[in-house]
Amino acid sequence: MTDAAFLNVSHSLSGKRWQARPCDERQALALAQGRGLPEIVARVLTARGVTDEACDNFLNPRLKTLLPEPSRFRDMDAAATRIAQAIRAGEPVAVFGDYDVDGATSAALLRRFFRAVGSELRVYVPDRIAEGYGPNAPALLRLKAEGIGLVVTVDCGVSAFAALEAAAGAGLDVVVLDHHAAEPHLPPAVALVNPNRLDEDGTYRTLCAAGVTFITVVAVNRLLRQSGHYADRPEPNLMEWLDLVALGTVCDVVPLTGLNRALVAQGLKVMARRGNPGLAALSDVAGVKDTPDAYHAGYVLGPRVNAGGRVGASDLGARLLSTDDPLEAMELAQRLEGHNAERRAVEAAVLDDALERVAAEAGRDADLVFVAGEGWHPGVIGIVAARLKERYSRPACVIALEEKPDGTVIGKASGRSVRGVDLGAAIIAARQEGLLIAGGGHRMAAGFTVAGDKLDALRAFLEAKVGEQMAAMPLVPTLELDGALAVGAASVGLVSTLNTLGPYGTGNAEPRFAVTDARIVRADVVGANHVRCILQGNDGGRLKAIAFRALDSDLGQALLTAKGAPFHLAGILRIDRWNGAETVQLLIDDAAPARSA
Repeated sequence: MTDAAFLNVSHSLSGKRWQARPCDERQALALAQGRGLPEIVARVLTARGVTDEACDNFLNPRLKTLLPEPSRFRDMDAAATRIAQAIRAGEPVAVFGDYDVDGATSAALLRRFFRAVGSELRVYVPDRIAEGYGPNAPALLRLKAEGIGLVVTVDCGVSAFAALEAAAGAGLDVVVLDHHAAEPHLPPAVALVNPNRLDEDGTYRTLCAAGVTFITVVAVNRLLRQSGHYADRPEPNLMEWLDLVALGTVCDVVPLTGLNRALVAQGLKVMARRGNPGLAALSDVAGVKDTPDAYHAGYVLGPRVNAGGRVGASDLGARLLSTDDPLEAMELAQRLEGHNAERRAVEAAVLDDALERVAAEAGRDADLVFVAGEGWHPGVIGIVAARLKERYSRPACVIALEEKPDGTVIGKASGRSVRGVDLGAAIIAARQEGLLIAGGGHRMAAGFTVAGDKLDALRAFLEAKVGEQMAAMPLVPTLELDGALAVGAASVGLVSTLNTLGPYGTGNAEPRFAVTDARIVRADVVGANHVRCILQGNDGGRLKAIAFRALDSDLGQALLTAKGAPFHLAGILRIDRWNGAETVQLLIDDAAPARSA
């Protein structure tokens, strides 16, 4: 027997079935009474698996209790020893980073550490279009020819077999710090640290590259201390760089539980102190005036750091985050702001084209959105894939095709997945099947390169792999809600209390509520395609609300034409600060007519 839909909404305006997030009511009541919490807040905690015994660690996550012993990771001792040896000997070292936020924060963290211990570190970030993702043989051999003796790869390397074989053949030492899915056979390296190696126990498999890099820095720092490196110089305070780790962790969309939660919670405190000139300048350029939280990291700062790798210079993000010069930081932040505006325009054009192509295949019944186009900018296909995934509630792969001078067509692609579908594993399987030139990833995101003549075979292969996993999932997309509120109950006090349960993200979803029986007394369009509303409840309360990117959807049109009709509106409550005043705003995710009103 299927549980009743929450508020009887079995088919919302976005085609979803609403359901209550599972919660042990007795445990929630005990938590509310024992901790003096509002019952709805206790429900949120209980629904996330927080017991009374675990409550203190959840509300006050501390690295002192959660940071693991670095040597527990395979190859960590070898990696730390080789890096420490290079620092002690003054050996030329380069970090080879990915061009996304996780790669940029990892590279910047390593560069800051090297500088603090008296060494310089060359930062190399490949050009997304000319070189693609991860280490490539020509770049590594060029670094070797320039005198580099050790390369540390961050957020890449675990699947770079050909490049690392070439490096080994040339006598270049490589240490790999990665977190992407690994295969049984690993590429040659002095050390390969990755919590997703198959010979790891999986305890820390959700770490991103910035987290792996931070633990490696802890290990190297300990070796330097033991060797007397700090006899004539101060030992660095590694905690000062947790702002970088927090940014990388949030932006890589890994679960914010356990160690990740502690890294982000402490890192956001560091970020608020504005000690990193690059992050401070980027916050100023982006207009961040509030105390930064996971939302600012993921949706304001992250996209701007990413913008260099998407449509500009790939190394801008790492340079911004590692500079100590406020003037250089502001100049780089402004460049990234410009690139971000360009990225949004390019993204909108590619998304429109992709949506048209998907619509043209409306009769095709598949569990995977798979769309390819010529002339699409490879730098925005990941974002477009995420938009398609949100729109269709299915995994999505977007391929940018380019014809080479010899007439062959090559596609560079990015994929985003939904909960319950391991897209990275499907991409690795496709590569092992000979359908890809290169490819890898993790459960929720993947990237690959494919020859144009293999597109149809690849599509069939991925549809079969994804279909097997989708078969075990509900036929109707669902939206989980933490409870229902009257309009007047959405108070600043309630939202402030809920904010203490952050940082929110994957694995600790920001609470989503249904605001019930709300009449839309005003609605208009703001920005390019956002719908802004004023809600009024039966209790006389009023509430501001906004539905982002909703103008062209059934949801947006329903809000604009409501004419006072009552709705149940699902979304996230945020404090809105304006001119010194604090009010609450609902970020609308979904809605349904309130037939019971």
